Amino acid sequence: MFESLSEKLSLTFKKLRGHGKLNESNINEALRDVRMNLLEADVNYKVVKNFTDSVKKRALGTEVMESLTPAQQFIKIVNEELTLMMGGDSKGVNLTGKPPLAMMMVGLQGSGKTTSVGKLARYLTINSRKPLLVPADVYRPAAIEQLKTLGAQLKLPVYNSSIGDDPVDISRRAMAEALAGGHDVVLIDTAGRLHVDEQLMAELRNIKAAVNPAEILLVADAMTGQDAVNVAEKFDHDLNLTGIVLTKMDGDARGGAALSIRAVTGKPIKFVGMGEKMDALEIFHPDRVASRILGMGDMVSLIEKAQGAYDEKKTIELQKKLKKNDFTLDDWLDSMSQMKKMGSVEDLMEMIPGFGGMMKQMKGVKGARPPEDEMKKIVAIIRSMTPGERSNHAIIDGSRRRRIASGSGTNVQDVNNLIRQYMEMRKMIKKINKVGVKGFMRNFLPGQ
Repeated sequence: MFESLSEKLSLTFKKLRGHGKLNESNINEALRDVRMNLLEADVNYKVVKNFTDSVKKRALGTEVMESLTPAQQFIKIVNEELTLMMGGDSKGVNLTGKPPLAMMMVGLQGSGKTTSVGKLARYLTINSRKPLLVPADVYRPAAIEQLKTLGAQLKLPVYNSSIGDDPVDISRRAMAEALAGGHDVVLIDTAGRLHVDEQLMAELRNIKAAVNPAEILLVADAMTGQDAVNVAEKFDHDLNLTGIVLTKMDGDARGGAALSIRAVTGKPIKFVGMGEKMDALEIFHPDRVASRILGMGDMVSLIEKAQGAYDEKKTIELQKKLKKNDFTLDDWLDSMSQMKKMGSVEDLMEMIPGFGGMMKQMKGVKGARPPEDEMKKIVAIIRSMTPGERSNHAIIDGSRRRRIASGSGTNVQDVNNLIRQYMEMRKMIKKINKVGVKGFMRNFLPGQ
């Protein structure tokens, strides 16, 4: 989502580093660029003004002017102010109070409410909660069926509501059923409209009065930019929202909603939807998002993804093999399979400091293949090998290479390239084992 903004800010900071010492003139020039970059990313005008004013006030102080690395200090200030603009700290859902706790999911039609209910239910289940899903949108027949389908998929109970039932009665009865059934959270999927209207708001206010929710979460489509911020203001005025769930954050929107909504409404973004799958819901961390926007990566999120995706037993086995330099093509295949669970290669690379820019450069190279396509090709080639070939690449002669190429839908050159990559990987592992990770980075990687 923030790719375009990140690229433009990188150019601004590169120019700034070229000045060596900073003064009011080049700081103002950099801030003009930052202001334009944010406005082009569809960030609210008032939010941009407040942001640049705060940065300027700090940048013209001793914190930057007397620093040994003024450009780096300026970027640090931008990072900190971006984090504050988006809310400072991450905010989880409120799970305090006597169960069952009601959570109302509200928003316009098409914002991804029903899917977000399913995602949040999965998140709560992983965190040892017992949610009950409640379809209270009785105006759109598909909404009830969709939630029932998601409930079956997640193996979670769904309250049995029907078209024509009163949404307030549904919500009230669902709370009683949850209490009797030992459910500690009740997720209410409310109705939406194509626009905010009084009839919708009256119904939502009545549901709120009936269930006294611990959370009222607005589900807003990040792709709609400033419209999402305007919608949030209207819903908050009537319902006093407790937080925001931004959907479609994996799309190519400019990111203005994510950067503006907290500053405009005062309500935190609690979760972001990063895809259609049920596991594609992430807690919103303002500090990590700010770091990614500024090209600093997000190693904490990468580690968390790895912890969730990697099999601990297999990881220990792989570590032992790496120490013995016994890393086979089968091990490579297995590590790629586990990596795939973490998300797209491109997204993962952007979390590693410095690699986001490298990925952008690779995109501009003529004939360069997307990393996902490259990984699919590697998997196809290794799977076309026999078990013996995977455990001992040395036996793969010319005729075997032709057979592997034919079986994987590639050519002999592709197979040769893969084996060469694999051998280079083994050499690198051997060097790391010899001198350690820090020694390897210092002696073998350029620019370290």
